[in-house]
Amino acid sequence: MTDPFQAFAARASRRAVLGGGAASALALGMGREAIAATPAAPAPAAPGGGGQSAVIDVNRARAAPIPIAIPDFVGGDADAAQLGRNIASVITADLGNCGLFRPIDKQAFIQAAGQGIDPSAVPNFQNWKVIGAQALVTGKAESVGGGQVRVEFRLWDVLPQTQIQGTAYTTTTANWRRIAHIIADVIYERLLGEKGYFDTRIVYVAGTGPRDRRVRRLAIMDQDSANNRFLTDGTWTVLTPRFNPTRPQIAFMSYANQNPRVYLFDLGSGRQSVLGDFRGMTFAPRFAPDGNSVIMAVSDGGGSDIVTVDLASRAMRRLTNSGAIDVSPCYSPDGTQIVFNSDRGGDQQLYIMPAGGGAAKRISFGVGGSRYATPVWSPRGDLIAFTKLGGDTGNFSIGVMNPDGSGERILSEGWTVEGPTFCPNGRVIMFYRETPATSASGAGYSARLVTIDITGFNERVVVTPTDATDPAWSPLGA
Repeated sequence: MTDPFQAFAARASRRAVLGGGAASALALGMGREAIAATPAAPAPAAPGGGGQSAVIDVNRARAAPIPIAIPDFVGGDADAAQLGRNIASVITADLGNCGLFRPIDKQAFIQAAGQGIDPSAVPNFQNWKVIGAQALVTGKAESVGGGQVRVEFRLWDVLPQTQIQGTAYTTTTANWRRIAHIIADVIYERLLGEKGYFDTRIVYVAGTGPRDRRVRRLAIMDQDSANNRFLTDGTWTVLTPRFNPTRPQIAFMSYANQNPRVYLFDLGSGRQSVLGDFRGMTFAPRFAPDGNSVIMAVSDGGGSDIVTVDLASRAMRRLTNSGAIDVSPCYSPDGTQIVFNSDRGGDQQLYIMPAGGGAAKRISFGVGGSRYATPVWSPRGDLIAFTKLGGDTGNFSIGVMNPDGSGERILSEGWTVEGPTFCPNGRVIMFYRETPATSASGAGYSARLVTIDITGFNERVVVTPTDATDPAWSPLGA
């Protein structure tokens, strides 16, 4: 009898689902140092200005990215000055890569290239207005002893000549990149009116080796590709990692000991544990919004059902018993509904049911034999992203639709594009794109992570040291 996971994989993916299992844990000390934030000392009053504010909404920024100047942060000594340059560089990359800001080239600055501005002083706004800057960031980095660093920054609105934000952060020197991401998040929120997503991480499956002997390991990195590290050693194949929204924990599928099961990985200790003792294979895990349970699929004869497992008691509750292949469940952000895909109607489509189980309503109705998979609810609750295998071309696509199935839009297409995951503010989706091999040995094959705005704007490849699939975006600050 056909295994339900492999049956769905064959119908919904060109990937070969390999035998194998979960790798042994590597205790990596994944804790992230705390960051203390305090208001910066007040700056002298700025002279009266006038003009249009840099504060706009996301839709206007898509059409006309905000011109922003980010000089190097000043430092009291050579080490602090280098740290200031590094912090300004990360802030610049975060804001520039999201497509909603246009960092101005430092060569255009009227002051000497690379010269910073003391944030305690009011800037010469005319120098920034004349080069087209609408927003300005100034900052300072200084050592405060004991391996600690203090980073102060200010955000200025150039045309009305006002200070929008002034904050100082203190943490370990090694944690400077997080300070930069947090500052970028503050700038994003103050100028666009929504929380940013730069202080986040991505867990994914790193692939290496020949196609017929592929090694798949769990890997984790910051959203900007920095601090990449492997969590498992590749002894067993792993798939579909997912972040717990409330604690440093990942759920994933593993082929440990040739027995496909859902496992939990503790990011603090590196410890792995199997989730539940089931007769059939378990796969496609996701956490509930409160982080206290996992919803997943469990094979049952020729089909599969959706179940939940409480993390404290390990009690299992079955939510579907349709006799079909029900897989890939995902909760709505408020925890009241579940979207999943199923072939209960004769073909692979998306359905929504109450969080406690019950009657399911079909929401996907693609023409030409289109099939749908890997649904994921936006953190905003307004959209469901999905993978679609189109009827005529046979290509894969990544799209979004409203929770009632209306308003379907395709964002990106390709030979294989799969596995969407939302950033915490719901404005950007990450997925992975595969290219076909050009020979039996696998030459020409690649798998890359990609991000795209929910409107189909600003598609970008995410740099990873290996091939990469199955991304999952962490909550903010995780």
